[in-house]
Amino acid sequence: MKVLIVYDTASPTRNTEKVAQTLGEVLREKGFEVDCKHVNDTDPAIAKDYDSILAGAPTHAFRATRPIMQFLDRLSKNDLSGKLGAAFDTQLQGRLTGNAAKGIEKKLQSLGLRIVAPPLVTYVEGKMEIIHLKDGEMEKIRKYAEDLAKNLQTYGSNPLLPIPVEHLYYGYVTVE
Repeated sequence: MKVLIVYDTASPTRNTEKVAQTLGEVLREKGFEVDCKHVNDTDPAIAKDYDSILAGAPTHAFRATRPIMQFLDRLSKNDLSGKLGAAFDTQLQGRLTGNAAKGIEKKLQSLGLRIVAPPLVTYVEGKMEIIHLKDGEMEKIRKYAEDLAKNLQTYGSNPLLPIPVEHLYYGYVTVE
């Protein structure tokens, strides 16, 4: 199965890129063919060549960054309907920080992708020039990717199999 991971990243420490690369690394270990690309280096026309699209961005001003949303806006529903997808983001942890993954997931659904995993929310902390992933987040990303691989295998091999709601919303957002 071919997987495209497309992401935007904004901090000097490139946290969302780290999330994307870790997802790609685990999926490759599980036998998937993965291309992990920054949104600015990705032609939307190539999305049709993949079986699954994972899209992610940092949360800025309560939503996904403009480059990832513009990329998704340029995708064709005709080319993506029935393919598999999932969303991820990085964000500060708090009640008033917003969530990029929700908007990305909605857009993927509107393009006809079948969402096979809950959105991955990865928390960061620190000041802008030294912002970093919170302790334990890398382990959460790896576990998410392992579960995602199982779902991609299950639902990719049987496109008529309905995806149970409990597969979509079960706990990659940790609340303290």
